[in-house]
Amino acid sequence: MLKFILRRIGVSALVLLGASMLMFFLTINSGDPLKDLRESNNQNRAQLIAERTERMRLNDSPWERYWDWLTGVGGCFTGKCDLGVNVNGVDVLGLTQQAASSTLRLVTLATLLAIVVGVALGILTAIRQYSGFDYTITFSAFLFFSLPVFWAATLLKEYAAIQYNNWMAVGQYAPWTIVIAAIVAAFVLQAVLGGSRKRRLVTAATVFAFVTVLLFVFNALDWWRQPMFGAGGVLLVSAAAGVLVTALVAGLRNRRALYAALTTAVVGVIAYFALAPLLLAPSWPLLIGLFVVTLVVSVAIGAAWGGYARKQAMLVAGITGTITSIMVVADILISHWASFLSLKSRPISTIGSQTPNFTGEFWERLLDMGTQILLPTILLTLVSVASYSRYTRSSMLETMNQDYVRTARSKGLSEREVIVKHAFRNALIPITTIVAFDFAGLIGGAIITEQVFGWKGMGALFQDGLNAVDPAPVMAFFLVTGVAAVLMNLVADLAYAALDPRIRR
Repeated sequence: MLKFILRRIGVSALVLLGASMLMFFLTINSGDPLKDLRESNNQNRAQLIAERTERMRLNDSPWERYWDWLTGVGGCFTGKCDLGVNVNGVDVLGLTQQAASSTLRLVTLATLLAIVVGVALGILTAIRQYSGFDYTITFSAFLFFSLPVFWAATLLKEYAAIQYNNWMAVGQYAPWTIVIAAIVAAFVLQAVLGGSRKRRLVTAATVFAFVTVLLFVFNALDWWRQPMFGAGGVLLVSAAAGVLVTALVAGLRNRRALYAALTTAVVGVIAYFALAPLLLAPSWPLLIGLFVVTLVVSVAIGAAWGGYARKQAMLVAGITGTITSIMVVADILISHWASFLSLKSRPISTIGSQTPNFTGEFWERLLDMGTQILLPTILLTLVSVASYSRYTRSSMLETMNQDYVRTARSKGLSEREVIVKHAFRNALIPITTIVAFDFAGLIGGAIITEQVFGWKGMGALFQDGLNAVDPAPVMAFFLVTGVAAVLMNLVADLAYAALDPRIRR
């Protein structure tokens, strides 16, 4: 395996070298970097042209300029990374770090959500093929996949930001709005869940009544402007998540794994009360440290309960502990929503990665970052979920028709074990390739999304450099995206070996 990895890295390095050479020469020959100055009416135009010519080394040969860039990149291996300066004399390394940080913040959450939701929906639609749920998800997937990004972004800015901000000034749903929302929810869920006509009517009536009562209660409590889950809500969601994780990973018959999950949820809520003073004004190192402690304690609870099913119990407890910690953070965040509204009356922003000159404590600043990233995350997630769900469905259907799956069923294994242990693992092999390359591509920046929402990420870095015929930022973009593609390709190969032992040979 080590020899294989080294060989792949060596071949990838040669590919990157050739591609970087091609990218550099295409960029410098794509236009005139002095065009804006030649058309300028400034009296010192000749001086500005001379300064830019010297800064960009336009009098040197293309090979000398490329070699200078390559030696600067080579310095990255010795801690002296030099990616040059852009057309305005700004250090490109600093610009790349800022752009990469902005892009990673934009695409990481969207990618993770798309993978989790898309794969889950793909599995469910494959299991319930040709059901109402399957048809609903299939229609939605094709709809979201076909949406023009710029048009969908405009709709989100209008209705999920501008109109929502207008509504938030009041924070109350009109009765007719509640009735319409309940009807839509009832129609969608009865179509998704399917069944006989009687079952569909019961489902629709139940959902309509539940949504109607819930929204009226939220209006009465002014929950939209002063939301709160509370410890009871955190415990309820965490315990329900623990039961669900147990059902998927170990089966509800595995009482040790179930008790480990429920114990983890209870301990998490107790720790929430105990650590409340520390969480009033925390820092990122403190939150990261608490999360690590949460994982350690959760795994220890799983090991203590595990017995004959120790590995499964530890996995279930670890996942439950992670979900519990997320719910704790979510509860603290929404409890600060009212104070956040007092600082920013129109919470959902339509442009930029953060609010200029925003003043607030740690949780208010985190809410500001979250509301800034909300719309682009929704957009990227919807588009990616559509493709992941279709790929997963196709792969699962193909896998479930294989002989070894039928053999597993004939041996008397439960449907959960057949799907989770046999079908799902093998269905992940082709999906791994898509996930790896999609993530590498997204690191390069979602150019249209960044432009619509005013994010200065990797896409904007590339576009600005190309428009200015400036090779330094373009090559920095290539360096980041090229290395990401190589690394993710290598990760995909290693994931193949982990998923399918035959590939290791």
